[in-house]
Amino acid sequence: MNKRTCQKIFIVFAAALFFFFTGCMVGPDYQRPSVDTPQNWRFEDKGAKDTINTLWWEQFNDPVLNDLIRVALQENKDVKIAAARVEQFLGQYGTTRAALFPQIGAGASAGRQRLSQSTGPVPYERDPGINTTFDSYEIYVNVNWEIDLWGKIRRATEAARADLLSTEEARRAVILTLVTAVANSYVNLRDLDKQLEVTKQTAQSYKESYDLFSLRFKYGTVSQTEVSQTRAQYEQAASNIPFFEKAIAQQENALSVLLGRNPGPIPRGKTIDELMLPAVPAGLPSDLLLNRPDIRQAEENLVAANANIGVAKAQYYPTISLTGLFGFASMDLSNLFHGPAKMWSYAVPVTAPIFTAGAIEGQVRSAEAAQQQALWSYQQVIQTAFREVDDSLVDHRRTREQLAALARELEALREYVRLAQLRYDNGYTSYLEVLYSQTLLFNAELTNTQVQGTLFQALVNLYKSMGGGWVVEADQLTAASAAK
Repeated sequence: MNKRTCQKIFIVFAAALFFFFTGCMVGPDYQRPSVDTPQNWRFEDKGAKDTINTLWWEQFNDPVLNDLIRVALQENKDVKIAAARVEQFLGQYGTTRAALFPQIGAGASAGRQRLSQSTGPVPYERDPGINTTFDSYEIYVNVNWEIDLWGKIRRATEAARADLLSTEEARRAVILTLVTAVANSYVNLRDLDKQLEVTKQTAQSYKESYDLFSLRFKYGTVSQTEVSQTRAQYEQAASNIPFFEKAIAQQENALSVLLGRNPGPIPRGKTIDELMLPAVPAGLPSDLLLNRPDIRQAEENLVAANANIGVAKAQYYPTISLTGLFGFASMDLSNLFHGPAKMWSYAVPVTAPIFTAGAIEGQVRSAEAAQQQALWSYQQVIQTAFREVDDSLVDHRRTREQLAALARELEALREYVRLAQLRYDNGYTSYLEVLYSQTLLFNAELTNTQVQGTLFQALVNLYKSMGGGWVVEADQLTAASAAK
Protein backbone atom coordinates (compact mmCIF):
# COMPACT_ATOMS: atom_id res chain seq x y z
CA MET A 1 0.00 0.00 0.00
CA ASN A 2 1.64 3.27 -1.10
CA LYS A 3 1.79 6.53 0.82
CA ARG A 4 -0.96 8.20 -1.21
CA THR A 5 -3.37 5.35 -0.54
CA CYS A 6 -2.65 5.50 3.18
CA GLN A 7 -3.42 9.19 3.17
CA LYS A 8 -6.75 8.58 1.46
CA ILE A 9 -7.70 5.94 4.01
CA PHE A 10 -6.68 8.24 6.87
CA ILE A 11 -8.81 11.06 5.46
CA VAL A 12 -11.83 8.75 5.14
CA PHE A 13 -11.54 7.47 8.72
CA ALA A 14 -10.93 10.99 10.07
CA ALA A 15 -14.11 12.16 8.35
CA ALA A 16 -15.96 9.17 9.81
CA LEU A 17 -14.79 10.02 13.32
CA PHE A 18 -15.84 13.64 12.81
CA PHE A 19 -19.34 12.63 11.75
CA PHE A 20 -19.51 10.08 14.59
CA PHE A 21 -18.87 12.66 17.27
CA THR A 22 -20.69 15.61 15.71
CA GLY A 23 -23.51 13.92 13.84
CA CYS A 24 -27.05 14.74 14.83
CA MET A 25 -29.55 12.34 16.38
CA VAL A 26 -33.01 12.33 14.84
CA GLY A 27 -36.02 11.75 17.05
CA PRO A 28 -37.11 13.48 20.27
CA ASP A 29 -34.84 13.73 23.30
CA TYR A 30 -36.42 12.33 26.46
CA GLN A 31 -37.92 14.73 28.98
CA ARG A 32 -39.68 13.49 32.09
CA PRO A 33 -43.40 14.29 31.73
CA SER A 34 -45.05 16.44 34.33
CA VAL A 35 -47.04 14.56 36.95
CA ASP A 36 -50.00 15.85 38.95
CA THR A 37 -48.70 15.00 42.42
CA PRO A 38 -50.88 15.66 45.50
CA GLN A 39 -49.21 17.66 48.24
CA ASN A 40 -50.30 15.36 51.07
CA TRP A 41 -52.09 12.10 51.63
CA ARG A 42 -55.84 12.19 52.17
CA PHE A 43 -55.35 10.09 55.30
CA GLU A 44 -52.24 10.93 57.27
CA ASP A 45 -50.89 9.49 60.50
CA LYS A 46 -49.38 12.09 62.85
CA GLY A 47 -47.32 9.39 64.53
CA ALA A 48 -45.69 8.26 61.29
CA LYS A 49 -41.94 7.81 61.30
CA ASP A 50 -39.40 7.86 58.51
CA THR A 51 -38.72 4.10 58.50
CA ILE A 52 -39.04 3.21 54.82
CA ASN A 53 -35.27 2.77 54.49
CA THR A 54 -34.97 0.06 57.14
CA LEU A 55 -35.70 -3.66 57.21
CA TRP A 56 -39.21 -3.06 58.54
CA TRP A 57 -40.11 -6.75 58.99
CA GLU A 58 -37.59 -6.95 61.82
CA GLN A 59 -39.96 -4.70 63.80
CA PHE A 60 -42.27 -7.73 64.16
CA ASN A 61 -39.59 -8.98 66.58
CA ASP A 62 -39.95 -12.56 65.33
CA PRO A 63 -36.67 -14.32 64.37
CA VAL A 64 -38.62 -17.01 62.50
CA LEU A 65 -40.17 -14.43 60.16
CA ASN A 66 -36.74 -12.86 59.61
CA ASP A 67 -35.33 -16.25 58.65
CA LEU A 68 -38.23 -17.03 56.31
CA ILE A 69 -37.71 -13.76 54.42
CA ARG A 70 -33.97 -14.42 54.18
CA VAL A 71 -34.59 -17.88 52.75
CA ALA A 72 -37.14 -16.51 50.28
CA LEU A 73 -34.68 -13.89 49.00
CA GLN A 74 -32.13 -16.65 48.46
CA GLU A 75 -34.30 -19.40 47.00
CA ASN A 76 -37.46 -17.95 45.47
CA LYS A 77 -37.74 -18.90 41.81
CA ASP A 78 -39.30 -15.60 40.72
CA VAL A 79 -36.25 -13.75 42.05
CA LYS A 80 -33.92 -16.10 40.19
CA ILE A 81 -35.93 -15.71 36.97
CA ALA A 82 -35.84 -11.91 37.32
CA ALA A 83 -32.06 -11.96 37.87
CA ALA A 84 -31.55 -14.13 34.79
CA ARG A 85 -33.71 -11.75 32.78
CA VAL A 86 -31.46 -8.85 33.80
CA GLU A 87 -28.47 -10.81 32.47
CA GLN A 88 -30.37 -11.38 29.22
CA PHE A 89 -30.98 -7.67 28.70
CA LEU A 90 -27.42 -6.84 29.71
CA GLY A 91 -26.28 -9.04 26.84
CA GLN A 92 -28.71 -7.38 24.45
CA TYR A 93 -27.45 -3.96 25.51
CA GLY A 94 -23.86 -5.02 24.84
CA THR A 95 -24.81 -6.34 21.41
CA THR A 96 -26.64 -3.14 20.45
CA ARG A 97 -23.89 -0.86 21.74
CA ALA A 98 -21.20 -2.81 19.88
CA ALA A 99 -22.57 -1.47 16.56
CA LEU A 100 -21.17 1.97 17.50
CA PHE A 101 -17.63 0.71 16.97
CA PRO A 102 -15.75 -0.80 14.02
CA GLN A 103 -16.28 -4.50 13.58
CA ILE A 104 -12.97 -6.20 12.83
CA GLY A 105 -12.67 -9.77 11.62
CA ALA A 106 -10.00 -12.05 10.26
CA GLY A 107 -9.98 -15.06 8.04
CA ALA A 108 -7.65 -17.56 6.50
CA SER A 109 -7.98 -20.43 4.09
CA ALA A 110 -5.84 -23.08 2.50
CA GLY A 111 -7.00 -25.32 -0.31
CA ARG A 112 -6.20 -27.29 -3.41
CA GLN A 113 -8.32 -27.45 -6.52
CA ARG A 114 -8.37 -28.70 -10.10
CA LEU A 115 -9.86 -26.77 -13.00
CA SER A 116 -11.82 -28.43 -15.75
CA GLN A 117 -9.76 -28.87 -18.91
CA SER A 118 -12.91 -28.63 -21.00
CA THR A 119 -13.86 -25.04 -20.02
CA GLY A 120 -12.53 -21.57 -20.60
CA PRO A 121 -12.17 -19.42 -23.71
CA VAL A 122 -9.73 -22.04 -25.03
CA PRO A 123 -10.12 -25.48 -23.47
CA TYR A 124 -7.07 -26.39 -21.42
CA GLU A 125 -7.01 -29.84 -23.01
CA ARG A 126 -5.59 -28.27 -26.21
CA ASP A 127 -2.56 -27.05 -24.24
CA PRO A 128 -1.15 -29.94 -22.27
CA GLY A 129 1.50 -27.64 -20.77
CA ILE A 130 -0.98 -25.92 -18.45
CA ASN A 131 -1.23 -27.38 -14.97
CA THR A 132 -4.92 -27.40 -13.98
CA THR A 133 -4.25 -28.48 -10.39
CA PHE A 134 -2.91 -25.90 -7.96
CA ASP A 135 -2.88 -24.77 -4.33
CA SER A 136 -4.30 -21.56 -2.90
CA TYR A 137 -3.53 -19.78 0.40
CA GLU A 138 -5.17 -16.68 1.78
CA ILE A 139 -5.08 -14.65 5.00
CA TYR A 140 -6.80 -11.31 5.59
CA VAL A 141 -8.25 -8.80 8.05
CA ASN A 142 -11.50 -7.05 7.24
CA VAL A 143 -13.13 -3.98 8.85
CA ASN A 144 -16.72 -2.80 8.67
CA TRP A 145 -18.07 0.32 10.38
CA GLU A 146 -21.46 1.93 9.95
CA ILE A 147 -21.14 5.66 10.54
CA ASP A 148 -23.92 6.68 12.91
CA LEU A 149 -24.44 10.03 11.20
CA TRP A 150 -28.15 10.29 12.09
CA GLY A 151 -27.99 8.70 15.53
CA LYS A 152 -29.83 5.49 14.67
CA ILE A 153 -27.39 3.29 16.57
CA ARG A 154 -27.08 5.75 19.44
CA ARG A 155 -30.87 5.85 19.78
CA ALA A 156 -30.99 2.06 19.67
CA THR A 157 -28.31 1.96 22.37
CA GLU A 158 -30.30 4.45 24.44
CA ALA A 159 -33.37 2.24 24.11
CA ALA A 160 -31.39 -0.90 25.00
CA ARG A 161 -29.95 0.77 28.08
CA ALA A 162 -33.43 1.86 29.18
CA ASP A 163 -34.70 -1.70 28.65
CA LEU A 164 -31.85 -2.97 30.82
CA LEU A 165 -32.64 -0.50 33.61
CA SER A 166 -36.34 -1.32 33.30
CA THR A 167 -35.56 -5.01 33.76
CA GLU A 168 -33.41 -4.21 36.79
CA GLU A 169 -36.30 -2.25 38.33
CA ALA A 170 -38.63 -5.14 37.53
CA ARG A 171 -36.29 -7.42 39.48
CA ARG A 172 -36.47 -5.09 42.46
CA ALA A 173 -40.26 -5.01 42.13
CA VAL A 174 -40.20 -8.82 42.41
CA ILE A 175 -38.16 -8.49 45.61
CA LEU A 176 -40.61 -5.92 46.99
CA THR A 177 -43.58 -8.16 46.23
CA LEU A 178 -41.83 -11.26 47.59
CA VAL A 179 -40.91 -9.76 50.97
CA THR A 180 -44.41 -8.42 51.54
CA ALA A 181 -46.00 -11.67 50.33
CA VAL A 182 -43.93 -13.71 52.80
CA ALA A 183 -44.77 -11.33 55.66
CA ASN A 184 -48.48 -11.33 54.82
CA SER A 185 -48.55 -15.10 54.43
CA TYR A 186 -46.84 -15.61 57.79
CA VAL A 187 -49.23 -13.20 59.52
CA ASN A 188 -52.19 -14.96 57.94
CA LEU A 189 -50.78 -18.32 59.04
CA ARG A 190 -50.47 -17.17 62.64
CA ASP A 191 -53.96 -15.65 62.36
CA LEU A 192 -55.36 -19.02 61.26
CA ASP A 193 -53.45 -20.74 64.06
CA LYS A 194 -55.14 -18.44 66.58
CA GLN A 195 -58.58 -19.00 65.07
CA LEU A 196 -58.04 -22.76 65.19
CA GLU A 197 -56.96 -22.49 68.82
CA VAL A 198 -60.06 -20.45 69.71
CA THR A 199 -62.28 -22.92 67.86
CA LYS A 200 -60.77 -25.95 69.63
CA GLN A 201 -61.09 -24.32 73.04
CA THR A 202 -64.69 -23.34 72.34
CA ALA A 203 -65.54 -26.80 71.01
CA GLN A 204 -64.02 -28.37 74.11
CA SER A 205 -66.08 -26.07 76.32
CA TYR A 206 -69.24 -26.96 74.37
CA LYS A 207 -68.35 -30.65 74.64
CA GLU A 208 -68.15 -30.38 78.40
CA SER A 209 -71.56 -28.68 78.48
CA TYR A 210 -73.01 -31.38 76.26
CA ASP A 211 -71.61 -34.15 78.49
CA LEU A 212 -72.97 -32.40 81.57
CA PHE A 213 -76.45 -32.00 80.10
CA SER A 214 -76.44 -35.62 78.90
CA LEU A 215 -75.72 -36.68 82.46
CA ARG A 216 -78.44 -34.38 83.82
CA PHE A 217 -80.94 -35.75 81.30
CA LYS A 218 -80.09 -39.24 82.45
CA TYR A 219 -81.21 -38.27 85.95
CA GLY A 220 -84.21 -36.32 84.68
CA THR A 221 -83.12 -32.79 85.65
CA VAL A 222 -83.10 -31.35 82.12
CA SER A 223 -85.15 -31.97 79.00
CA GLN A 224 -84.16 -33.69 75.76
CA THR A 225 -84.51 -30.31 74.05
CA GLU A 226 -81.71 -28.79 76.11
CA VAL A 227 -79.48 -31.80 75.41
CA SER A 228 -80.09 -31.43 71.68
CA GLN A 229 -79.35 -27.71 71.88
CA THR A 230 -75.99 -28.25 73.58
CA ARG A 231 -75.11 -31.02 71.16
CA ALA A 232 -75.95 -28.87 68.14
CA GLN A 233 -73.81 -26.08 69.55
CA TYR A 234 -70.87 -28.45 70.05
CA GLU A 235 -71.16 -30.00 66.57
CA GLN A 236 -71.29 -26.56 64.96
CA ALA A 237 -68.06 -25.53 66.64
CA ALA A 238 -66.42 -28.89 65.92
CA SER A 239 -67.29 -28.58 62.23
CA ASN A 240 -65.13 -25.44 62.02
CA ILE A 241 -61.98 -27.30 63.11
CA PRO A 242 -61.41 -29.14 59.77
CA PHE A 243 -62.03 -25.87 57.91
CA PHE A 244 -59.24 -24.07 59.75
CA GLU A 245 -56.92 -27.09 59.53
CA LYS A 246 -57.42 -27.15 55.77
CA ALA A 247 -56.79 -23.41 55.48
CA ILE A 248 -53.60 -23.72 57.57
CA ALA A 249 -52.23 -26.54 55.40
CA GLN A 250 -52.96 -24.60 52.21
CA GLN A 251 -51.35 -21.45 53.64
CA GLU A 252 -48.26 -23.47 54.60
CA ASN A 253 -48.04 -24.84 51.06
CA ALA A 254 -48.34 -21.38 49.53
CA LEU A 255 -45.65 -20.00 51.85
CA SER A 256 -43.38 -22.97 51.06
CA VAL A 257 -43.51 -22.14 47.35
CA LEU A 258 -42.60 -18.52 48.14
CA LEU A 259 -39.56 -19.91 49.94
CA GLY A 260 -38.59 -21.85 46.83
CA ARG A 261 -39.41 -25.19 48.46
CA ASN A 262 -41.83 -28.02 47.87
CA PRO A 263 -45.10 -27.81 49.83
CA GLY A 264 -44.63 -28.68 53.48
CA PRO A 265 -44.91 -27.49 57.08
CA ILE A 266 -43.70 -24.04 58.14
CA PRO A 267 -41.94 -23.34 61.46
CA ARG A 268 -43.70 -21.05 63.91
CA GLY A 269 -42.33 -18.22 65.99
CA LYS A 270 -44.37 -15.82 68.07
CA THR A 271 -48.14 -15.95 68.18
CA ILE A 272 -50.15 -13.20 66.56
CA ASP A 273 -50.77 -11.76 70.03
CA GLU A 274 -46.99 -11.58 70.65
CA LEU A 275 -46.03 -9.99 67.32
CA MET A 276 -45.05 -6.33 67.50
CA LEU A 277 -46.78 -3.86 65.19
CA PRO A 278 -44.31 -2.05 62.90
CA ALA A 279 -44.26 1.74 63.00
CA VAL A 280 -46.29 3.63 60.43
CA PRO A 281 -43.84 4.81 57.72
CA ALA A 282 -43.76 8.45 56.70
CA GLY A 283 -43.36 9.92 53.22
CA LEU A 284 -44.73 12.48 50.79
CA PRO A 285 -46.53 11.59 47.55
CA SER A 286 -43.62 12.99 45.52
CA ASP A 287 -41.30 10.47 47.19
CA LEU A 288 -43.02 7.61 45.36
CA LEU A 289 -41.48 8.69 42.05
CA LEU A 290 -38.09 7.67 43.46
CA ASN A 291 -39.08 5.02 46.01
CA ARG A 292 -41.18 2.60 43.97
CA PRO A 293 -39.39 0.32 41.50
CA ASP A 294 -42.53 -0.16 39.38
CA ILE A 295 -42.68 3.61 38.75
CA ARG A 296 -39.00 3.70 37.83
CA GLN A 297 -39.56 0.68 35.58
CA ALA A 298 -42.45 2.42 33.81
CA GLU A 299 -40.31 5.51 33.24
CA GLU A 300 -37.47 3.47 31.74
CA ASN A 301 -40.01 1.85 29.41
CA LEU A 302 -41.01 5.36 28.37
CA VAL A 303 -37.36 6.30 27.76
CA ALA A 304 -36.91 3.22 25.55
CA ALA A 305 -40.10 3.91 23.59
CA ASN A 306 -39.05 7.53 23.09
CA ALA A 307 -35.62 6.47 21.75
CA ASN A 308 -37.19 3.94 19.37
CA ILE A 309 -38.90 6.84 17.56
CA GLY A 310 -35.43 8.09 16.60
CA VAL A 311 -34.41 4.61 15.45
CA ALA A 312 -37.45 4.48 13.16
CA LYS A 313 -37.01 8.02 11.78
CA ALA A 314 -33.32 7.42 11.04
CA GLN A 315 -34.35 4.95 8.35
CA TYR A 316 -35.45 7.87 6.17
CA TYR A 317 -31.79 8.90 5.81
CA PRO A 318 -28.87 7.29 3.97
CA THR A 319 -26.77 4.62 5.62
CA ILE A 320 -23.05 5.25 5.30
CA SER A 321 -20.46 2.59 6.09
CA LEU A 322 -16.74 2.10 5.85
CA THR A 323 -15.39 -1.24 4.67
CA GLY A 324 -11.81 -2.30 4.29
CA LEU A 325 -9.77 -5.43 3.69
CA PHE A 326 -6.06 -6.14 3.88
CA GLY A 327 -4.34 -9.46 3.44
CA PHE A 328 -2.28 -11.80 1.31
CA ALA A 329 -3.17 -14.45 -1.27
CA SER A 330 -0.86 -16.83 -3.07
CA MET A 331 -0.79 -20.23 -4.74
CA ASP A 332 2.50 -20.93 -2.99
CA LEU A 333 2.62 -20.96 0.81
CA SER A 334 6.28 -19.89 0.85
CA ASN A 335 5.40 -16.73 -1.11
CA LEU A 336 2.27 -15.86 0.89
CA PHE A 337 3.75 -12.84 2.68
CA HIS A 338 5.82 -11.50 -0.21
CA GLY A 339 4.97 -8.19 -1.81
CA PRO A 340 3.22 -9.50 -4.94
CA ALA A 341 0.80 -11.53 -2.74
CA LYS A 342 -0.48 -8.45 -1.00
CA MET A 343 -4.14 -7.45 -1.48
CA TRP A 344 -6.28 -4.62 -0.06
CA SER A 345 -9.45 -2.73 -0.68
CA TYR A 346 -11.56 0.00 0.94
CA ALA A 347 -14.93 1.45 0.10
CA VAL A 348 -17.59 3.81 1.41
CA PRO A 349 -20.91 2.20 0.49
CA VAL A 350 -23.96 4.46 0.80
CA THR A 351 -27.52 3.19 0.67
CA ALA A 352 -30.67 5.28 0.86
CA PRO A 353 -34.38 4.47 0.65
CA ILE A 354 -36.16 5.82 -2.45
CA PHE A 355 -39.51 4.05 -2.43
CA THR A 356 -40.66 1.82 0.44
CA ALA A 357 -44.44 1.94 -0.10
CA GLY A 358 -44.93 3.50 3.36
CA ALA A 359 -42.91 0.88 5.25
CA ILE A 360 -40.74 3.40 7.11
CA GLU A 361 -43.71 5.68 7.77
CA GLY A 362 -45.52 2.73 9.28
CA GLN A 363 -42.58 1.96 11.57
CA VAL A 364 -42.45 5.61 12.70
CA ARG A 365 -46.19 5.65 13.44
CA SER A 366 -45.86 2.37 15.32
CA ALA A 367 -42.97 3.73 17.41
CA GLU A 368 -44.87 6.94 18.19
CA ALA A 369 -47.95 4.95 19.23
CA ALA A 370 -45.81 2.72 21.45
CA GLN A 371 -44.37 5.87 23.06
CA GLN A 372 -47.89 7.13 23.79
CA GLN A 373 -48.81 3.80 25.35
CA ALA A 374 -45.70 3.94 27.54
CA LEU A 375 -46.56 7.52 28.55
CA TRP A 376 -50.10 6.65 29.63
CA SER A 377 -48.84 3.53 31.38
CA TYR A 378 -46.31 5.62 33.30
CA GLN A 379 -48.98 8.04 34.44
CA GLN A 380 -51.35 5.20 35.29
CA VAL A 381 -48.71 3.45 37.42
CA ILE A 382 -48.17 6.67 39.36
CA GLN A 383 -51.88 7.15 39.98
CA THR A 384 -52.20 3.52 41.07
CA ALA A 385 -49.31 4.03 43.49
CA PHE A 386 -51.02 7.07 45.03
CA ARG A 387 -54.23 5.08 45.43
CA GLU A 388 -52.46 2.09 47.02
CA VAL A 389 -50.73 4.26 49.62
CA ASP A 390 -53.94 6.11 50.46
CA ASP A 391 -55.86 2.82 50.64
CA SER A 392 -53.25 1.35 52.99
CA LEU A 393 -53.33 4.42 55.23
CA VAL A 394 -57.11 4.38 55.55
CA ASP A 395 -57.05 0.59 55.98
CA HIS A 396 -54.60 0.96 58.87
CA ARG A 397 -56.55 3.77 60.57
CA ARG A 398 -60.00 2.23 60.23
CA THR A 399 -58.80 -1.25 61.15
CA ARG A 400 -57.31 0.11 64.37
CA GLU A 401 -60.66 1.71 65.16
CA GLN A 402 -62.47 -1.53 64.32
CA LEU A 403 -60.13 -3.55 66.54
CA ALA A 404 -60.73 -1.18 69.44
CA ALA A 405 -64.50 -1.51 68.99
CA LEU A 406 -64.19 -5.31 68.86
CA ALA A 407 -62.26 -5.29 72.12
CA ARG A 408 -65.15 -3.42 73.77
CA GLU A 409 -67.63 -5.83 72.18
CA LEU A 410 -65.72 -8.84 73.54
CA GLU A 411 -65.77 -7.35 77.02
CA ALA A 412 -69.53 -6.82 76.79
CA LEU A 413 -70.19 -10.31 75.40
CA ARG A 414 -68.15 -12.01 78.12
CA GLU A 415 -70.30 -10.19 80.67
CA TYR A 416 -73.41 -11.20 78.71
CA VAL A 417 -72.38 -14.87 78.81
CA ARG A 418 -71.78 -14.65 82.58
CA LEU A 419 -75.15 -13.04 83.23
CA ALA A 420 -77.03 -15.42 80.92
CA GLN A 421 -75.51 -18.40 82.69
CA LEU A 422 -76.43 -16.86 86.04
CA ARG A 423 -80.04 -16.25 84.92
CA TYR A 424 -80.31 -19.84 83.70
CA ASP A 425 -78.86 -21.27 86.89
CA ASN A 426 -81.48 -19.32 88.89
CA GLY A 427 -84.34 -20.41 86.66
CA TYR A 428 -85.10 -17.01 85.09
CA THR A 429 -84.48 -18.05 81.48
CA SER A 430 -84.03 -21.06 79.24
CA TYR A 431 -80.70 -22.45 78.19
CA LEU A 432 -81.36 -21.06 74.71
CA GLU A 433 -80.25 -17.63 75.91
CA VAL A 434 -76.98 -19.10 77.19
CA LEU A 435 -76.37 -20.79 73.84
CA TYR A 436 -77.11 -17.58 72.00
CA SER A 437 -74.71 -15.52 74.14
CA GLN A 438 -71.94 -18.12 73.78
CA THR A 439 -72.38 -18.21 70.01
CA LEU A 440 -72.11 -14.42 69.82
CA LEU A 441 -68.93 -14.53 71.91
CA PHE A 442 -67.38 -17.28 69.78
CA ASN A 443 -68.04 -15.43 66.52
CA ALA A 444 -66.73 -12.18 68.00
CA GLU A 445 -63.50 -13.88 69.11
CA LEU A 446 -62.95 -15.21 65.59
CA THR A 447 -63.69 -11.80 64.08
CA ASN A 448 -61.32 -10.12 66.52
CA THR A 449 -58.50 -12.46 65.51
CA GLN A 450 -59.18 -11.88 61.81
CA VAL A 451 -59.14 -8.11 62.23
CA GLN A 452 -55.95 -8.38 64.27
CA GLY A 453 -54.30 -10.07 61.29
CA THR A 454 -55.80 -7.49 58.94
CA LEU A 455 -54.12 -4.71 60.92
CA PHE A 456 -50.69 -6.34 60.52
CA GLN A 457 -51.30 -6.84 56.82
CA ALA A 458 -52.41 -3.23 56.40
CA LEU A 459 -49.01 -2.08 57.68
CA VAL A 460 -47.21 -4.60 55.47
CA ASN A 461 -49.14 -3.32 52.45
CA LEU A 462 -48.31 0.26 53.44
CA TYR A 463 -44.58 -0.51 53.35
CA LYS A 464 -45.08 -2.25 50.02
CA SER A 465 -46.99 0.66 48.49
CA MET A 466 -44.44 3.24 49.67
CA GLY A 467 -41.39 1.33 48.50
CA GLY A 468 -38.19 2.96 49.71
CA GLY A 469 -34.66 2.10 50.68
CA TRP A 470 -35.74 -1.15 52.34
CA VAL A 471 -36.02 -2.65 48.85
CA VAL A 472 -32.34 -1.87 48.30
CA GLU A 473 -31.53 -3.43 51.68
CA ALA A 474 -33.42 -6.58 50.72
CA ASP A 475 -31.72 -6.55 47.31
CA GLN A 476 -28.35 -6.56 49.09
CA LEU A 477 -29.41 -9.64 51.04
CA THR A 478 -30.23 -11.30 47.74
CA ALA A 479 -26.88 -10.29 46.22
CA ALA A 480 -25.02 -11.49 49.32
CA SER A 481 -26.68 -14.89 49.13
CA ALA A 482 -25.93 -15.18 45.40
CA ALA A 483 -22.24 -14.45 46.01
CA LYS A 484 -21.87 -17.41 48.41
